[in-house]
Amino acid sequence: MKKAFLAATALVLGATACGGSTSASGDGKKEYTIGVSNLGLSFPFPAAIGKGIKEEAARLGVRIVELDAQGKADKQSNDIQDLIAQQPDGVLILPVDSGVAQGLADRLKAANIPTVAVASQVGDPKQRQLKDVYPGLVALVTQDEYAAGGKAGEIAASVVPGGGKMAIVEGQAGFAEVVQRYQEFPGSAAAKGATYQVVARQPGDWVQDKAQSACQNMLSSNPDTQLFYAQSDDMAAGCAKAVAAAGSKAKIVGIGGSKLGIDAVKSGAIAGTVCYKPEDLGRLALTTLHQHLTGQKKQDAAFVTYDTPAITKDNLADCTPQW
Repeated sequence: MKKAFLAATALVLGATACGGSTSASGDGKKEYTIGVSNLGLSFPFPAAIGKGIKEEAARLGVRIVELDAQGKADKQSNDIQDLIAQQPDGVLILPVDSGVAQGLADRLKAANIPTVAVASQVGDPKQRQLKDVYPGLVALVTQDEYAAGGKAGEIAASVVPGGGKMAIVEGQAGFAEVVQRYQEFPGSAAAKGATYQVVARQPGDWVQDKAQSACQNMLSSNPDTQLFYAQSDDMAAGCAKAVAAAGSKAKIVGIGGSKLGIDAVKSGAIAGTVCYKPEDLGRLALTTLHQHLTGQKKQDAAFVTYDTPAITKDNLADCTPQW
């Protein structure tokens, strides 16, 4: 455990030693050390969040220790224990598993380390509303996943008017977003006059190849599917390959605003997406925790978000990809 932490100190910004406690800089201001438990730096979206965190940390003069959970809940648990042992001034956690993250948040709270959850909810999304921030957290800084799903529903209603048969490509099990990104989709589509019959659901685990296979399977069973709702742009792009290969006329709606997604909207491979800005999110998360540590804002359990516009060919300029 100690070796893992020492290896991670190579990522500390602005200092040659990580240091677990607040120190004074040359101008007399406090220097804070913040630990970051990233769910997986090999994934484009959390990597872009990490980039935003580092950029904001450099601007604020904050030291960062970043640990990579590599998409594994057990590794993230060990990473949190490593950070607790070093007693940083605060922690940003990008949860691998929203349910498991409850215990991690409890451990950080017991260690008196102010913690902000980033990009994903802490707690079971089937039992806790997104804006009902888990007790003990300083804040949850994320997209309004409910609203984003609603915007995806509005896009769907505009490209498959009146409704029809729909298949859903879901993210990886354990992620709160799997539940949240669908919650307001049906109601928003219905408000635009479109009602969809869900004929199939399969996981694409957030990646292209698995989503392509999932869409191939769902098209084989339901060749008259008119709409695919993919819960991320990567999965939407994979699904688009399956739809093209099958000669299907099904429309595809994604979420994410990635370069891959925006390019696919531009080419017509997918009908639309919802623009997320992970670098902005990382900066916002770091700022939120820093304001808490410096006493600028002391309200705990706050829900902090930013605007995520719906994107189609008509307004591509409204989304500059950050991942």
